Amino acid sequence: MSAAVYIGISGWRYAPWRGVFYPKGLAQRRELEFAARRFDTIEINGSFYSLQDARSWQAWHDAAPADFLFAVKCPRFISHIKRLRDVEAPLANFFASGVLLLADKLGPLLWQFPPNMKFDEPLWRDFFALLPRSHRAAAQLAKRHDTRVHSAALPKRIHAAGVKYAIEVRNDSFCCDAFVELLRRNDAALVVADTAGHYPYLEDVTADFMYLRLHGAEELYASGYDDRALRAWSRRIRAWSAGTEPRGAKRISHRAVKRLTRPVFCYFDNDAKVHAPFDAARLRLLLDRANAR
Repeated sequence: MSAAVYIGISGWRYAPWRGVFYPKGLAQRRELEFAARRFDTIEINGSFYSLQDARSWQAWHDAAPADFLFAVKCPRFISHIKRLRDVEAPLANFFASGVLLLADKLGPLLWQFPPNMKFDEPLWRDFFALLPRSHRAAAQLAKRHDTRVHSAALPKRIHAAGVKYAIEVRNDSFCCDAFVELLRRNDAALVVADTAGHYPYLEDVTADFMYLRLHGAEELYASGYDDRALRAWSRRIRAWSAGTEPRGAKRISHRAVKRLTRPVFCYFDNDAKVHAPFDAARLRLLLDRANAR
């Protein structure tokens, strides 16, 4: 038996996709609706660059099917500019902006860190202590926003669910047992990031779910995945979903983590040459065929 597997794309609003993935003449405002009916999940990445308007969060929720999940890329203001220092108010602003309006369609929150940021264990311990672990706790934090947000955009009924976090790092200093164990203590997923060899590739299981980002097999953000590569990813995903690990898993920790099953989220970020949506669809088909055997 395996847990749910969510296969999707990172972002959806790309001009080169129009007339290739999106039908010619499809209104831009309907692109999310089109994509959300072809995938299980999509990463919202505009939230990485700036705080989004509450109306956008609500519109995204309404455009997706009932069983759909969004992942949300968290603000670079916190990860790249503040570098996790003095971030309580920015965190409050982020949650106040309208993230919780996604309600039951809110999946994992993704934190990506810059290549020149090194591991600082006390700093990370403090950061994890700030992160809300439920929608209710996030709503309480949102109320402590500063003047950058006019008022907290919260749903009338707060969804009774936890909040999951995934961490993508790009500096070799994170390749240590201390970081892996810190993630495990905080049930935060270490992102399995395929970056064409640019950044560390790690497969340590650190949470009750897995989070994968496929940025390009040979060229970052640009190259696609051939059938052989997709079959290999299908095997890895099926192992993680079943609660085991892929053969020859590349991990830092010598301690494997086993459980009955675990959900897997996988996003294609090789969007530059319109590979992402087609690679995601092919991987979904491979997984469905394997499950049907």
